[in-house]
Amino acid sequence: MASLLGETLFEISGQGPAPMKDYFHFAITKSQVIWSWWKISLRSDSRNTPPGQLSESHQDFLEDSRLQNQVAVVFGPHILQYSKNLCQGHYDYIVRLPNALLFNIMAHLDLEDISVFSRTCRRFKELCNSEEFWEQTVRKHCDTVTPTVEALAEEVGWKTIFFTNKLQLQMQISRRKQKENQPCEEKNEPSFSSVPLE
Repeated sequence: MASLLGETLFEISGQGPAPMKDYFHFAITKSQVIWSWWKISLRSDSRNTPPGQLSESHQDFLEDSRLQNQVAVVFGPHILQYSKNLCQGHYDYIVRLPNALLFNIMAHLDLEDISVFSRTCRRFKELCNSEEFWEQTVRKHCDTVTPTVEALAEEVGWKTIFFTNKLQLQMQISRRKQKENQPCEEKNEPSFSSVPLE
């Protein structure tokens, strides 16, 4: 499992909460915590302020209430708690798995579970909304996927194909075939809109 861990375990960047305009970057590597900041101000006396950086060991971070408070103010208490967990050696291996393996796991989940899974973190949300996942799902639930359906999926997306009922899908395929059979000068008409999800 250790091979799943890259050198950088976690990093996040962002602007501080209003009225602060300063920009911050927070990173946790296998051996240290790095807190960087850039002063952003319209005041002339702050324009030449150089960026700053603080690096300390995981153990020092766990004992540094001042830095922990800064992380909580800028990025929120959830990021602070997550960071402390990483510094204590509590790694979240599942988010570090390769996409192919995660898609394999997701193939065994019900749609209700996929909905919950997509809300756990940004990476899982992206995977659950990816064309690759929905193509896999369509192919799993359909006996055959014709080239016409594949071409339609290129236009409207695999997720739309999955949630479109069979009658609506047949109508869209029929419209697509009609469009392909029109004379060349008529093909510049706007294409049909995708069917709304049910």
